[in-house]
Amino acid sequence: MDIGKEFAPTGTLRVAINVGNGVLTSYDEETGQPGGITVEIANSLADELSLPIELKIFRSAGNVVEAVENGEWDVAFLARDPKRAEVIAFSTPYILIEGSYLVREDSDFLRNEDVDKPGVRIAVGKGAAYDLYLSRNLKHATLERAPTTPGAVDLFLEQNLDVAAGVRQPLNEYAARHVGVRVLPGRFMVIEQAMAVPANRAKAASYLETFVHTLIRSGKVGELITRFDKHQASVPELP
Repeated sequence: MDIGKEFAPTGTLRVAINVGNGVLTSYDEETGQPGGITVEIANSLADELSLPIELKIFRSAGNVVEAVENGEWDVAFLARDPKRAEVIAFSTPYILIEGSYLVREDSDFLRNEDVDKPGVRIAVGKGAAYDLYLSRNLKHATLERAPTTPGAVDLFLEQNLDVAAGVRQPLNEYAARHVGVRVLPGRFMVIEQAMAVPANRAKAASYLETFVHTLIRSGKVGELITRFDKHQASVPELP
């Protein structure tokens, strides 16, 4: 099978863009146009495959995962997770992002390890990588789920929750603009951001793996991090 046809059975490369991830993607609500790291990489892949491209906008990673069941996209940008891997084939990570906690200024929490205690309620975006991770790893604290990743902070405030979990950079930006909150130092997880195709497209998955290795080795990923000023993201080392 021609690799272009495996990637894009409809003839157009339909790329899922999660605009809830502010580190990897920007979004203009007025024009409906996305931008940022994922859009640049998506266009590079379409050019390499000589395929027309359609950017399909999703508000959360959970929505992207749900959409694969209906065959709504051909390529996506998602954090690797064992549960998602049941229906999605992931590449090597192309970017690493830190998961962090936002708390109130007067909170007793000083370290990430302090959060997992009985009675502690943590706001998360439903289906986000850190929702899946914390669901597996928390022993005492409980999760309260917002419909989208940006909505986790709103839920944290509206319901007077103890903690909001999310990507470190947007949380830092929020804390810098609002009094009364702070981000705990360090991280509770490393989020491995990868490219992805539906699990039944083995040849496309293999091609995508080579594509990501080339992106990293060529310095393209590092250049995009610098261009879009996303310095809390880092480029993974390849073996």
